Amino acid sequence: MILDVVIEDGRWETVALEKQAEVAIAATLDCLGLGDEDWEVSILGCDDPRIAELNADFRQKSKATNVLSWPAQELAAEEAGATPREPEMDFMGDAALGDIAISYDTCMAEAAAAGKDPLHHVQHLLVHGTLHLLGYDHIRDSDATVMETLEVRILGKLGIPDPYILEDGP
Repeated sequence: MILDVVIEDGRWETVALEKQAEVAIAATLDCLGLGDEDWEVSILGCDDPRIAELNADFRQKSKATNVLSWPAQELAAEEAGATPREPEMDFMGDAALGDIAISYDTCMAEAAAAGKDPLHHVQHLLVHGTLHLLGYDHIRDSDATVMETLEVRILGKLGIPDPYILEDGP
């Protein structure tokens, strides 16, 4: 795997975003049987104002979000609940999967609100973003089930609890 990590918000250094991305993306690729190739992923570690700008530009939603993904290839399955197509090298032999932007502000606020380990939430969002690069989505209910099941499996291999199970408070 080849990572290009750009840190626009220095707070990402406190959680070692590049290391978190290496672990989460490698686990995702390995789970899907894609770990043997030098797939390329770019990561932007930013803040809420920057991700809100990107969200407005690319999704016409003028608000901050936790993570955005821009796949290099259209891999989504046509049938609901089906597995997306596998990525392919382009004619030049490049193996770009795409780009992910992640907002420190939203990520940390979500982790705090849910009482989750911030590093676990960062890794979850990076797994989530990588799955988007690989054609998975959560628009249709059956696609969401497939994607969430994969997320839980990948995170479990990383020792991270199921993020979709709400824990009882104190």
